[in-house]
Formats: sequence, structure tokens, C-alpha cells
Amino acid sequence: MSEKSNDIEEIEMETIDGEKEAEGEKTMVVADSVLPPNLPVVPLFDRPLFPKMMAPIVLGNNKESKALIKAVEENSQYVGLVLVKEQEEGEIHPAMIQRKPPESMEEFHRIGVIAKILQISGKEGKFVHMMVQVLERFEIKELLSLKPFVRAKVEYKKDEKAEVTDELKAYAVSIINVIKELVNLNPLFKEQLGMLMGQVDVNQPGMLADLSASLTTSSGQELQQILALLEIPARVEKVLVLMKKEIEVSKLQAKINKQIEERLSTQQREFFLKQQLQEIKKELGLTKAEHETELEKFQERLKKLKLPTEEIKIRIDEEMEKLKVLDRSSPEFNVTRAYLDWLTILPWGVYTKDNKDIKKAARILDKDHYGLQDVKNRILETISVGVLRGELTGSIILLVGPPGVGKTSIGQSIARALNRKFYRFSLGGMRDEAEIKGHRRTYIGALPGKFINAIKSCNTSNPVIMLDEIDKIGASFQGDPASALLEVLDSEQNKDFLDHYLDVRFDLSKVLFICTANQLDTIPSPLLDRMETIRLSGYVLEEKMEIAKKFLIPKQLKLHGLTKEQAKIPSPVLKEIIDGYAREAGVRNLENNIKKILRKTTKTIVEDPSAKIKVRRSDLPDMLGRRMFSEEKVYKKPRAGVIMGLAYTTMGGATLFIESTNVRSKGSGFKQTGQLGKVMIESSEIAYTYVKALLDKQPKHSEFFNENFIHLHVPAGATPKDGPSAGITMACSLYSLATNRPIIKNMAMTGELTLSGIVMPIGGLKEKVIGAKRAKVTTLLFPADNQKDFEDLDDHIRAGITAHFVSSFKQILKICFP
Repeated sequence: MSEKSNDIEEIEMETIDGEKEAEGEKTMVVADSVLPPNLPVVPLFDRPLFPKMMAPIVLGNNKESKALIKAVEENSQYVGLVLVKEQEEGEIHPAMIQRKPPESMEEFHRIGVIAKILQISGKEGKFVHMMVQVLERFEIKELLSLKPFVRAKVEYKKDEKAEVTDELKAYAVSIINVIKELVNLNPLFKEQLGMLMGQVDVNQPGMLADLSASLTTSSGQELQQILALLEIPARVEKVLVLMKKEIEVSKLQAKINKQIEERLSTQQREFFLKQQLQEIKKELGLTKAEHETELEKFQERLKKLKLPTEEIKIRIDEEMEKLKVLDRSSPEFNVTRAYLDWLTILPWGVYTKDNKDIKKAARILDKDHYGLQDVKNRILETISVGVLRGELTGSIILLVGPPGVGKTSIGQSIARALNRKFYRFSLGGMRDEAEIKGHRRTYIGALPGKFINAIKSCNTSNPVIMLDEIDKIGASFQGDPASALLEVLDSEQNKDFLDHYLDVRFDLSKVLFICTANQLDTIPSPLLDRMETIRLSGYVLEEKMEIAKKFLIPKQLKLHGLTKEQAKIPSPVLKEIIDGYAREAGVRNLENNIKKILRKTTKTIVEDPSAKIKVRRSDLPDMLGRRMFSEEKVYKKPRAGVIMGLAYTTMGGATLFIESTNVRSKGSGFKQTGQLGKVMIESSEIAYTYVKALLDKQPKHSEFFNENFIHLHVPAGATPKDGPSAGITMACSLYSLATNRPIIKNMAMTGELTLSGIVMPIGGLKEKVIGAKRAKVTTLLFPADNQKDFEDLDDHIRAGITAHFVSSFKQILKICFP
């Protein structure tokens, strides 16, 4: 006899047909209605099922599922459905969660349900689908096996026939009313409510509670608590609480949906109204098509312009005709519209009226800047030419000088003096040629170059354009911007400047170009040849004093919210700041030190509003720190072999010492140190050869170089140095060493020496004189060819300087070694 037959014989007969039993009678049932005590168990991972439900179940088509289906089909068609306790999620399927199968009884809830399999499909696919009819609750008593599928011994927990009290009826009615309210809030419940009402009534509170709980969106663990409640009154009460929660969730959902619908309907309504309004305006002739609006805008712009050539007019007409036939959604429409926008927005033939009052221009320049006479005179000359010609022509000026001397700031003053618009951009680090001449329109995001953009921004064809840091322009695989500038900075070519984007010629000949640089070495020769160079040397102490008093201190007082009475920096203190903390060629460090003093003053005044600060020299170490520049104590007294020279750097003029010493040896030798460049090394060798040949004629010193190894050094060793102008300084150092005679006190020199003893001229004389004055050197020695340069210097720069001019080294010896 089969296992199924044994099970039937051993159990007490039970019925599931729902019919009422007569008192004292036994009900006869057929074999199909008998529930087996041992069941194959399907673990549920999401929600439990309730009695009297019909639901689909999806199983993964693996070996465990195949074994379970085979066992069910061969035997009773019944399975147990039990919710697994919460565990880490695995792969989720829409109908059933496929996770790691349970490995012990502790992983199952004790209460589950028995279900009869009505249909099985999809055995050949990835998932197996089963339709089941849930019958009754059961309690797991024992797990009989885990492999290949879970099998358990169960005890059925059929709802006892409870007396339907008024309280139970009230609960049942409340549940039904809640479900009706849910239907009003969420129409999706309507079909489920119809099915529910057809199965239960208030006299079946247990079934009502089970089916109502299954309608909610509660979690699986909450629903399992309902399933596990065998007492009907407690179950009904718990279900009513869950239904009330569902009502609140549905109300919130309905509120959110209503807000979204209102927002969407408002937007749709506005959209339709706008469309209708546009159509009405078109019918009445109150508006035009978008093409026509764009074209009218461009035509209005053209009425205000004077197109210089027929070529430009033809190009604009062609583009307008193209725009008329292009569809707005076409990519070429936007390209053509942007091109026309640039062509019509440029100020063709528009010029600002120049200031031709030379006295007014001089007042403006003097008000904004102290000194810089070369630049001011050049601008006044330009205005003078304009007065005679009737119009000002464009010019290309290059201002060269160390940082902080006012190269950039003078540009705005020039624009004010000429009554022109001002535009500045930096060329430092620029590597792309398209930045100068624009991108071709075939590229996405193409734009004109910097110069056309400057013209557009200024809205005039004759602005002042400043090209800052032209000596720091770069080059890369994208092109050479310096070469692209050749056309712009050429007065013969820039009247027909061709930008790649515009593709029509624009006249830049009326533009005043002002370029700035710290040095000329890095500027390509063809570009340098096109510019008029004006050197801006550094400032001497007296000039810095005036600049600080007239410009820097008033400006910083205003920026710090102070008055002249609250903070005072007397002239002796200002002189100490310049001499001890700001000896550079420009005034940038001087301004930074003034800022530092005023910041500390501001703090004191905030703490004591009645305070009035007068800065003293003794306060400077506390305010600015240790003095940055001090006297050269080592060389205060002249020494043999040590000579002071003058140098010109990108930071302005400076002094440097050249030292030489000898070491007794069996033969001659010469060595140079101090990071000297090739030109400077050659100058030292020329000086060595010349002095050695000169002393060979003097019996007293003729053997000096043959019996000594000579070492020449130029401090500071960490700073690279190069240039020919230290030739006479090196020769004097070697001559002083050989004859053991120091030169006269407080003297510095500069000049190039040839092998025949001729002194050649040098450059940067003004900067070197200023550097010598900063170092408080009073006697200077220059080449005779530079005498005119020295005489052209301002009187206040030459004041206190005794200058000697020499053409040969023998003249130097007479002056330095009397």
C-alpha cells in the first residue's frame, strides 16, 4: 500500500466543504478532501498567503523545484506554503524572491498554509509557474527532510466555530466600511472588494479578516502575525488596525497624486493658451514668424551702421537669404543666426570722438601717474599729430620695464586722456592661434578671436587695446600666437585684418595698441620690429616717496576705511620703508607694506575708536618684520680684488660685486664661479688675457699671473648671470688683485672690454643709475659712448651722482687707481 493510502487510514476524517455538521453526526467525505499530515514545503520570502485565497507562485527551474513538483504530481497535489524569517536579499523576481534555501527549522515561521495545486506551467523555461488554492492553516511540528526539498510534519489549525457576538459583528462591519473607503481613495481596490463581498459576510469574521489582510500593502512580517493569530477576535482587531494604516497611506498617496495632476494640468493649460494666443496674433497680424523677427532685428542694427565695403554688405545679404529658407530645427540655422549676429553687432564705421585738447590730456596723465615722462610725451605727440591731421591714427607702443612700475595701469590713463574705450587682455601663456584670429565656422562652438571680441565689447572701432605680458606668449601644436600677431601689430596690414570666423576684413588701423613686457629677449624679432619700444625704468627713492604720498597712501586709506587723521606715515618713516623693505624697481612691494601697516592700524582703531596712530621708525620691525635690505658691511672699506659692478635685470637695475683672489702655484691658471653665462665667461677670459698682457710690461708685476692660480667669483652663486657689460669690472678686479691696490671708495662701473682695451657702450643705463642710487653709490664709471644717455636722464636721477666716461681701459686705471 502506498504512503498516501497509509496517511488516509491513520488520520481522523476532516472536511473542507464549509457545510454545517448536524449535532452528533459524522460527515462522510471523499478521498480528495482528506489533508495529508506530511507536506512538501515551498518557502515564501515576501508575503504569506491566507486561507480561501487563489494565487500564482513562481519557482526557479532548478533541481530542488523539479524534485518537489515530481513528488507533488505523483502523490497528493498538496503543498505547504510557509514564510521564511527575514534574511539577506538575493536575486528578486517579480512574483517570487529566489534566495538561498532555508537550512534549518529556525529559519521558518511556525504557522503556514496548505494549498492545492490547480495548474503547473513553464516546466521547460527558466521559471515554473503554479496556480494554487489555499485551504487551511497549519503548524509545523517537525522537519522531516531538507534535501532535495523541504518536507515537514504538520498539524492543521482550522478556525473554530466562534459565536458571532455583537462586538465581532461591529468589527466586521468596520472592516467592510474601511474597504469601501479604500475603494473611494484607490479605484484599484474595486474589483478586489467585489470578489471579497461575494465570499464573506459579517457572520464569517475569521474569513473576512484573512481576506482583508491580504488586500493591504503591509509587510510580510506584519501579515505573518495576522496568520499566526488563531483566536478570531484578536485577529479581527489586528486586521482593523492594519486597514486603518492602509487608509492613511492611501490618503497620502491620493494627496500626492492630486498635487502632481494639478501641476501638470496647469502647465498643459498654460501651454495650450500660449499656442492659441500665438495663432490668434498671427491671424490678426499682430505678430510675425520667428524667421521674420530675427531678420528684422538684424536689419534694424544695419541701419545704424556704415558698412565700409561692398563685400561685407553682400555677405550679410547672402546670409539673410539663407536664414529665410532654413528650418529652425536645422543645425545650420543656429550657425547662420550666430554668424549674422556677429556681423551686425560689430561697430562698422563707428568711432568715438577723440580728445584733441593736449593740455587736458596732460592733466589727466599727470593726475593718474607720477613720472613716466617718456610715455606721456609719446601720447601727447600722438594727440598733436591728430590735431594737425584732423584725426588720430592708430599706433603700436611697447612698454618694457620691471614689474610694478605702472605699465598696465598707464593704459587706462591713456584711454581717458584720448577719450577712448579701453580693453585689456593678457597674452601670458596663450598657446592657441585661434585666440588671436578666431576659429573657423566649421567647428562646433566657434567664436571670433580676442581682437574682434574687444571691438564688440567696446562698441567702437577705435578703442585702446592693451596686450599685457607679450613677452610671455607661448607656442604649441595648436599654432604660434606670436606669428598670428604679426598681422595685427602691423600698421600696413591691420587695416585689412581677416578673422577666421568673420571671414570678412575688419579695419584695425584706428586702434591704439599698447603692449607690455618685462624683457625683450623672449619677443620674436619680427614682432618686436613692428612696435615702438619705450623703456620704463624703475623709480628712485625720491620718486617712490612722491608716488606713495600722492597715490598709494590715499588709495589704501580709502580702501581700509581710515582718514588722514587716524593714520599717518611721516616722510622719515616712509623713507625707511622704501630703503629697508621695498628697494625693488617698482612700487608693488611698497604698496604691500603700506597695506600691512594700515591693517595693523585698523585693528588698533577698532579696539580703541578714539586712537590716532602715527607710525614711527621704531614701530616698523613689529609691523613689517626684520629689515629686508641692509648695508653691505663686508665691502664698506675698499679691498684689493673686489670691485662693484652694475647690472640690468628684469627686476630693474642692481649692483653686484666681483671678487678675485690668487693661490700660489707652479703655473698659471684661471677659474670662474657664480653661475656665469657663456657671454660673461668670455668677458672674464678677455679681461684675464688683457690684464695679463698689460702687466707683462711692468717688471714688478710681470710674473704674478705665471706664479698664481686666479679664482674669479660673482656673488650670489644661486643667481644665473650673463651679459658683456661686466668686462671692465672684471678687468679692474684682476688688476687690483695683481697690484694689491683697492680702487677709490664708493665707486661702481659698467662697460664691455675688448682685447685691445677699448671700452664698448652698454644698455640699460638709466636702470643701472637708479640701482646705484638705491645702493647709495655716488661715483659711477660708464663708456664714453653712453655720455649722451646719461645727460638725457632727469635731473633728480642724476642728482648726487659723479659720472666718469671712458673710452679705454688705461683711462679707467687713471680714475680708479690714482
